[in-house]
Amino acid sequence: MKKSSFSERCYEILRTVPRGKVTTYKALAQAMGTKSYRAIGNAMHRNPYAPQVPCHRVVNSNGTIGGFAFGLAKKVSLLKNEGIRIRAGKIQDFDAVLYRPS
Repeated sequence: MKKSSFSERCYEILRTVPRGKVTTYKALAQAMGTKSYRAIGNAMHRNPYAPQVPCHRVVNSNGTIGGFAFGLAKKVSLLKNEGIRIRAGKIQDFDAVLYRPS
């Protein structure tokens, strides 16, 4: 049986984040049973399946939008198109739109 790579397991979990919700690097790491938050960020940066695997929905644990391989303006645009409200680089009503994958 072939093992999935770290990134592929990350993308599999990320596919479960619904439109109009966000998750965090930390929540993804917890769902994977790791504390490798930086590795999660690296997987998001190299995501070959975007936007089908919605790496734009991954934000920092404090509600700031974090980075994005296609630029922050694109990330903000994608999130706003999904109904996420952003002000001064931070997700508004963060707890209401936060999705914690299991």
